[in-house]
Amino acid sequence: MQAYEFSSIIENNGVIHIPAQYLQNISSPVKVILLTNEETQNKSEKKFSAIRLQTKGFKFDRDIANER
Repeated sequence: MQAYEFSSIIENNGVIHIPAQYLQNISSPVKVILLTNEETQNKSEKKFSAIRLQTKGFKFDRDIANER
């Protein structure tokens, strides 16, 4: 079994293009393993929910905040 590694983008219809440099060496059925970048996968899973804070009477001191 020969292994080739390359990056590609899956098109809307599910097609993954194999670079021409590898196509000439492939003449038998292939086994495909898909690996995704975790960063890309996690971005779609992260959701932001807005929150409300009561700030009436809160005193903000910029100098103290910048010390932290």
